[in-house]
Amino acid sequence: MELAIGIILGCCALGAGICMGIGAIGPGIGEGNAVSKACEAIGRQPESKSAVTSTMIMGCAISETTGIYALVISILLIFVAPITMVNTLKSAVASLL
Repeated sequence: MELAIGIILGCCALGAGICMGIGAIGPGIGEGNAVSKACEAIGRQPESKSAVTSTMIMGCAISETTGIYALVISILLIFVAPITMVNTLKSAVASLL
């Protein structure tokens, strides 16, 4: 039983790490590209600075939601899922006995 609980805890931690690893890479790359292209556009046409900047900030805010979703799922995997899974395991073992 202790081994099964350890496996559950380890898998939840591993899942949370993978979730944040993948969830942080996408927004990081996307926002970096957006800022790069915005700086390039402002360099070419400085008079369009306000329009480009506001569009860039809106796009970065929208792409950041992916990272926030990954953070929420990781928090759930660390704090909620192990308790739920361990309780399910204990009730399944108790019903077998």
